[in-house]
This record gives sequence, C-alpha cells and structure tokens, in this order.
Amino acid sequence: MSLSSISVDKSLMKAKSFIKKGDLKEAQTIYEKILKNYPQNIRIQKALHAIKSNTTSFKTINVPQAIIDQLLNLYNQQKFEELLEQADKLLGKYSNSHLIWNIIGAAHQALGRFDEAFKAFKQTVTINPNFAEGYNNLGIVLKEQDKLDDALDALKKALFLNPNDSNFINNLGTILKDQSKFHEAMSAYQKTLKLNPNSAEALFNIGECYRELYDLEKAIIYYYKGLKLTPHNISAILNLVNIFKTKGEIDNALQYLHKALSLNPSLFEGYFLLGLILKDKGETEDALKAYQKALSINPNYAHAHNNIAIILANQGDLKVALKIFEQAIKCDPKFVQPYNNIGSIKLEKLQLQEALEFFDKSLKLDPQYVLPYFNKAAIYERLGKRKDAIDLLTEAVLIDPSFELARAQKLHQQAHICDWQGIEDERSWIPKLGIHKQEIVPISLLSLEDSPGRHKKRSELYCKNKFLQKPLPFDFKIKERHKPIHVAYFSSDFREHPVAYLIAKVLEQHNRDKFKVYGYSIKKIEKDHLHKRLVGSFDVFRELGELSDKEAALLSREDGIDIAINLNGYTQNSRTGIFAYRAAPIQINYLGYPGTLGTDFMDYIIADRTLITKDTEQFYSERPIYLPDTYMPTDNTRQISKKLMTRKEMDLPEDGFVFCCFNNNYKITSEEFEIWMRLLGKVKDSVLWLRKSNEWSENNFRKEAQKRNINPSRLVFAGTAIMEEHLARHKLADLFLDTFNFNAHTTASEALWAGLPVVTKIGRGFAARVAGSLLKAIDLSELITETNEEYEALILELATNEKKLLTIREKLKSNHLSKPLFNTELYTKNLENAYLEVYKNYSQGNKTKIINVI
Repeated sequence: MSLSSISVDKSLMKAKSFIKKGDLKEAQTIYEKILKNYPQNIRIQKALHAIKSNTTSFKTINVPQAIIDQLLNLYNQQKFEELLEQADKLLGKYSNSHLIWNIIGAAHQALGRFDEAFKAFKQTVTINPNFAEGYNNLGIVLKEQDKLDDALDALKKALFLNPNDSNFINNLGTILKDQSKFHEAMSAYQKTLKLNPNSAEALFNIGECYRELYDLEKAIIYYYKGLKLTPHNISAILNLVNIFKTKGEIDNALQYLHKALSLNPSLFEGYFLLGLILKDKGETEDALKAYQKALSINPNYAHAHNNIAIILANQGDLKVALKIFEQAIKCDPKFVQPYNNIGSIKLEKLQLQEALEFFDKSLKLDPQYVLPYFNKAAIYERLGKRKDAIDLLTEAVLIDPSFELARAQKLHQQAHICDWQGIEDERSWIPKLGIHKQEIVPISLLSLEDSPGRHKKRSELYCKNKFLQKPLPFDFKIKERHKPIHVAYFSSDFREHPVAYLIAKVLEQHNRDKFKVYGYSIKKIEKDHLHKRLVGSFDVFRELGELSDKEAALLSREDGIDIAINLNGYTQNSRTGIFAYRAAPIQINYLGYPGTLGTDFMDYIIADRTLITKDTEQFYSERPIYLPDTYMPTDNTRQISKKLMTRKEMDLPEDGFVFCCFNNNYKITSEEFEIWMRLLGKVKDSVLWLRKSNEWSENNFRKEAQKRNINPSRLVFAGTAIMEEHLARHKLADLFLDTFNFNAHTTASEALWAGLPVVTKIGRGFAARVAGSLLKAIDLSELITETNEEYEALILELATNEKKLLTIREKLKSNHLSKPLFNTELYTKNLENAYLEVYKNYSQGNKTKIINVI
C-alpha cells in the first residue's frame, strides 16, 4: 500500500519534529518507511544518510520534560543566574542533553556573556548535529561576536535541517545585512514574509536595507507596513525618526519621536535623538536640555555626556567640556569618540604630546575611526612633518573615501610640498569637496582653484555645520550711542604675523576723538616685540583666551562695542563662534581671510572695486565696503635694513637675471611653474629665487625643473631672515612673479615697499585679485595681466628689455609715497569713513547695504 502525498507531507513534518527534539531513531524509521514507497527520492535519501551518519557519532539523553519546563520557566522570568546554577547541577546526570546546553547558551547570551554562550551552543550541536535551533542560536552568538562568515555557515546548517523556518531565514537575512549584502538580505526577508506575512521584524529589516542603500522612500514604506502590525514598536519608530532626520523632514521626525516618548517617557535614547535634531536645527540650548534629560534618566549614558561636551567645546568652553568628556569615558571606557575629542582640546591648547596620546587611544579602540587620523595629521603639520601628515590623511581617505575634510586637507598638504602629480591624480575631486553635505576648512582649496562661487558654497556649508548657536538677544533699535564709536579688533595674531605688520600703524593712527579702539586677543600668544607695539596702539587690550565664545561675546557687549572686526576669518586659530553670538551690532570681515565667510552674522567685508567686481558681488554673503584705493592697509614706517647685502651671500648670480617669488610654496602650482621654467629656458643665466619652506617642496621643485630640462641649480632658496633684512634682500632680485589662484598678498606689499616690481595675472576670486588691487593703488596697472600668455609675454619682455624694466622700477620708486598704496594716513581716514558710514546706517535703523567710501 502506497502513501498518499498528503500523508507523505505529514510524515516529513513529523520526522523533522523528531529531529528537532533530537530523537533521530524515530525520524530514521519514518524516512525509511517513506523511502520504501519513493526509492528514487534523492532528498529523502540524503536526509536518511545524514541521520544514519550521525546516530552512531553521539548518544543523546532524553531529559524529562518537567525539568526542561522548569529551566524554561526560569528563563522566561529572567532569573538567568538561578537557571545556570540549576543547569550546572543537572549536567552531572544529563551531560549529553543538547536541550539543557541550549538553554544554558540562551541564558549566557541574555547576560551578554557571548563567549560562554558560544561554548554552550557549540556543545549543543556537537551532541546533536541535527538540532537546527542550536545552529540558529550559534549563528546569532557568532554574529554578536562579529564573526559574520562563521555565523552565516551556522545559519545555513540550520536551514539545511529546517529550510522553512521563517525565524531562521530572517536571522540569515540579518547576518547578510551586517555583511552589507543588502540585496541578498532583502531576498531572505521576502522569503520570511512568504512564510509569515505578519512578520513585522522582516518588514523593518527590509526598511533598514533600503535605508542603507539610501533609498529612503522605500525604507519609509516598509517601516509604515511594519508599524501597522506593531504600532508600539519603539525601536522601529526611532529608526523611522532617523530616516526623516536624514531626509531633513524635521517635522515628521519630531512627530514620530514624540510618539516614541509618549509610549515610553523614560526612553533616554529618545531624548538623545531629540538633542541631535535640535542641534541640527541650531537650537543648541534646547539640545543641551534634551541631552541633560537623557542623563537624568540614565546618568551613565556616555553618548549624552559626549554630545553635551561637544556643544560646549564648539562654544569655546574648553575647560568644562574637557571634564565632561572625561566623564563620558568613565561611563564607557571603550567609547572611542571622547578620546578623540579630548585630544582635540589638547591640540587646541597646543599640548601636542598629550593630544597624540589621546588620538592613539582612540585608534587603538577603533582603527577604522577616521577623525583621529585627521587630527594627528594636524599635529604633524604643526611639527613640520608634512609627509607624515599626508600619510595619515591618505590612511583616513582609504578607510573612508567619502571623508571630504581629510581629502581636502590632504590636497592642501600636498600643495605645501608641491606634490603636483598627487594633486593631479585627485583633480576631479576638487570641484566637489565641501559643496553639498560635508564641510571642509574653506582655506584648504583656495590655492587649488579660482572659483568664487564654490568658495562661497564651501564657506556657507562650513558655517552651517560649525556655528549652530543662535545670536544672543540684542537691541538693534538703540539710536543714540556713546561717542566716540567703540571699535574692537579680534585676532589671534597680535604678534609677528603678516596681518599684524600690515595693520600696526593703522591702529596707531585711529582718530581717538571719533573712535575708542579695543584689541581682543582670542588666543594665548607669544609676546614678541611687535606684540608690545600692538598692545600700546589700543585704548583697551584684553586677552580672551580663557573665555568661552559666549563669554567673549558678552564681554564685548559689556564694553559697548559698536563695530567688531574679525581679523581671522577662517584662518588658523580663528574663533568665529564669538561673532555667531553677535559680539556687536555691526560685524565686519576684514583682512585675515581672503574671501567670504558665508554667514548671516557677518554684515560687511572690507574690499575695493578691483577685488570684488559688480558681477562677483553675488559670491559674498557680506555686503562689500568699497574703499577707494585698496582694501589692504600698509605701514609706511616699516624699516628696511641698511645692511649691505650681496647676491653672492644669497647664492645668486652676480650678473644673471633674478626672478623672485617669496610666496608660500603651497600657492605655487604646476601651471605657474611651467611658465617660469620656460622663462628660465629663454633668459640666459637667469635663476628663480624661491622661499625655502620644507625639504619636500624643495626636492620636488628641483625634480620638476629637471623634467623640464632646466638645471635644478638654477633654483635658489631663501631661508628665514628678520623682517628688516627680509625686506632689504628684495633689492637683489629683478622681478617678482606672482601666483594665480592665490596671489601674493602681504608678500606683494613687501616686494613693492622694497622697490621690486610684481607681475600678476588677475583672476576671479578675492584671493586671485589682491596683487592687482595693490598694483592699481600704486598706479602700476601695466603689470596686471589677464591670461597665461599675457603673463608670460610681459615677464619675458621685462627680463630681456633692460630699458623697459628700468622705467617700471623708476615709476615704482616715484609712486612709492605719492600714490595711495603706502599712504597709511589716507588709508586710515578712508577706513574710518567706512566705519562712520556703516554706523550711521545702523543707527538710522536701516538694513546693511553696499558702502562706497569716496
């Protein structure tokens, strides 16, 4: 008598039930009975072979069901330690019970003891290799141990034994998801849904896969489907909140977040997520309250401590932030971010060795965490180890190719060592960096492209991501203020620094009947001879280094500052956060940074009509203040050493033509260098005199010259010198050659002051037009070119036409003090008129507007 198909299915299900319980003999009997009727069924043959091969390899002991039920009851009551104690006693009699070992593994797993759980589940499947649930449990524990390949193998064994178990298939999908095999994972979850259409977990998992694939709309659809089945699933609701947060749909995110918090008012993760959302909205004070609420529920929540400290650090309150980062580490010693963040504070305080130690601790915990690589690179840069810095930044972008901050900084450091091939290899990245989501340090790409539109976008994104604080309440309706007007200059560079040299005499020249002049030093600095002069030029000088940004802004308010001048912009050691709080009703971007800051809290930028043209005003978030001659201040009392200097002392030829460029090496690109080498080839016995910056740039310059068939010995490098002697040595050169994307700024001013003509090619952005501004202000517009061809032709003509060069030099000498460029007194009056005009406009209650100083 043959079995019907229905009875076969029932028999197979019965056999699998016996296998699951570990009763292989009963299963073997059923399979043998089926095989008599279906001798050609390969699947049944394999199953029977598997059973026969295993029944001889182990002996399992049947444990009374009451004992198993007792252990399961303890498990369900979460009395895991009591369960383990009883199970240990039972093993004396039932050591070969795979069911007891399975329950032991589950208890260890619940306690987070994954190594012990692994051993128990391993023993389970060793005793009973056909116990599918054991392999499933083993796979879950292996997943927790990040042994994903082994976990996958275990789940496949479970499914071989029980191919239609929806939980097993779902778990298989989760492991595939963790391996970033999202499409394979979704296929597994879809199989789960076919077997169990009401599996909310599978729906949520599909949603998570779509989220990982950045298909957020589909992710939302599957989360909605899952929440229809389990509307109170808080974990799923929070994931949906994160999706809406990523999409920028803040109202939807907050709606679902409040739903989660209403379901569980003690949900500290929910308050933490609320803090993240509020921080992104710029509501930093409310974000702090949300993080603090999370901590009131769970005082040991390390992430909340960390994020509170990040906000305080960004506000300049480093002392308090440091203590809170340390508290985060106490709560979770394996949490990598606080170590990096403490290192960042140490770096800010120039405690470089301590900073390195914290960055290394962070990397020891997680070698794939990219921020410490970036921060360590900043230390090596300060130590002059630029090649080591580049290696670290390279490592960071290898780990995370989308890490734009590191990639931009890597390009900037490569520019410093003149690694032009390395830059060329990544040329396609340059237009994309810092434009869309990730901010970069805006100055890092100024020398690599002349694009005022992208420069503005980078500054806007940098500002949006960095300065989230809201301005402190301010009464803008005050019409009558004290006289004189209170003007404050904020800088980290009141010392020997290019900005300080340029502005020193202007500060001394200010009309004290009209202005009371404050100097705010925003960083602790070395007190050199120029610092002493600068301090003496202010009516009031304050050091703000120990104050937070908010405290500094409030001090400015207390001092009644009407006009706050930002002399740093986005250069090193800047503290733009002070201005984000509104240090004064009128705030001006001036001199330190050659471009827009992309903010809504800086009202004006000091410029001139050469720097910002009518068609480029759109690329500045500030309203331009157009000074009549040039934006750049100068000091017409700067001393030039009278010490006798010779070309021989400087390794320059006595008779050959000396081309000179004392710009920072990072401003020099292959484009200019190509032209300069052609000029050396055309002008016999000529040399190129460059600034000695670092060993790598010097070696690369020589290699690049050799490539162009120019003897590297024709490149001469000038070392450091005291300022008076540096100015004097310009007289040994014949012509200063400017760079394109990032012109000579202070260096052009120094060359012209020393009597050395400068040839420039004017570009489109602020940084690419400064030399042109200076040349116009000294009435030497004939030295401004607009194309590479014009630039090269003019330099060649001046180098080969002694008479024409002499005429230019004589004109420069004649214009030296007769034209506006070096008329410090006239410049100061123009600047003061600008201040008076913007103050008048403000006091009348008007919006900011373009200011033209006549």
